[in-house]
Amino acid sequence: MLNQRMIQLGTNRSAIRELFEFGKHYEHDHGEGSVLDFSLGNPSAPLPEVAEKVMRELIGVKGVHDYTSAPGDIAARKLLAASLDRRFGGEFTFNHLYMTMGASAALTIAFCALTSEEDEIVLLAPYFPEYMVFAQRAGAKVVVVSADEEFNPDFEQLERAINPHTALVVVNSPNNPSGKVYSRATLERLADILTAKSQEIGHPVYLVSDEPYREITYGAEVAWIPSIYPDTVVCYSWSKSLSLPGERIGYVAVNPACRHADDIIAAVAGAGRSLGYVCASSLFQRVVASLPDTTCDVNVYKTNRDLLYTALNGMGYHCISPDGAFYLMVKSPLGDGQDFSDRAKELGLLIVPGESFGVKDWVRIAYCVPKERIERAIPLFEKLAPAHE
Repeated sequence: MLNQRMIQLGTNRSAIRELFEFGKHYEHDHGEGSVLDFSLGNPSAPLPEVAEKVMRELIGVKGVHDYTSAPGDIAARKLLAASLDRRFGGEFTFNHLYMTMGASAALTIAFCALTSEEDEIVLLAPYFPEYMVFAQRAGAKVVVVSADEEFNPDFEQLERAINPHTALVVVNSPNNPSGKVYSRATLERLADILTAKSQEIGHPVYLVSDEPYREITYGAEVAWIPSIYPDTVVCYSWSKSLSLPGERIGYVAVNPACRHADDIIAAVAGAGRSLGYVCASSLFQRVVASLPDTTCDVNVYKTNRDLLYTALNGMGYHCISPDGAFYLMVKSPLGDGQDFSDRAKELGLLIVPGESFGVKDWVRIAYCVPKERIERAIPLFEKLAPAHE
């Protein structure tokens, strides 16, 4: 019998992917540039030249295309663990890292490793929609905690949400879709709640920190969460920091200070095996291990952010200036984000309604696009501006 759940997932894409695919087909039929697509977080900053150089040097090296150990190449993991220790501390070893096909694989592995049947995963709105799919794959129930108008968590609601079935809380800072960078004070309050709740319910509530935008910031401090809350598992990807989204390379890092760290490491390896996520790209394991402190030019995104935010703010839109990532959330002047997304689509603007992110009155604009696309879009946003409603 066919798996009806898989058929549903295969035929009903996320709102992000639906718009992206619409744009691709529309441009195919009507010509390049016929729509202005702000749907997908596809990095536009160029790949650093040093990364291209490393790839060229490695591609013909003997053994670089062979299988590695299931968790990843040991030499690469040693270099990456040393980088984490150098930058953040924490006594990481190669055994604490499991190399993955990007952050999506890392999150799915982490969810499967840290949950059992009947367990719950808490998401802080706004959140990346695919968390829902990853949680369902793990067999876990999802509980969503709301945010305020500045996209800070509702901590009172969080305290009520945590119960004996709670296995983990997901935090994403810098955040997709809002660009929010949680302050150290916010993360410390979160840690205090999880510490108290873990003691109250008799088992650790783990924190899964989803960090593909760690280096994409505009002056804000991105706190190293394992130093604030020991029971943290980090999921990372080089898709954004090195502009390598299509190469699908990332990791799961188990904080050495986690309770039951050895069992978590074993569970991560077991989840990777069960899901078929063994031996990420051997070439790109070596590429990223050679460039642990290299990032793309973030100024490309800052320029776009400043241009878009200043223009929309001047038109009367309510939007929150992002401190990181490359997304801008705009409050729908029509009240409902889907209505505003549909209206924009009629003008050839593809922006994602916020319901998928747990904030239905907003829309997300991915500004990781050529600057010229933003300049062409500004007059269309002017037509949709609140003053014109």
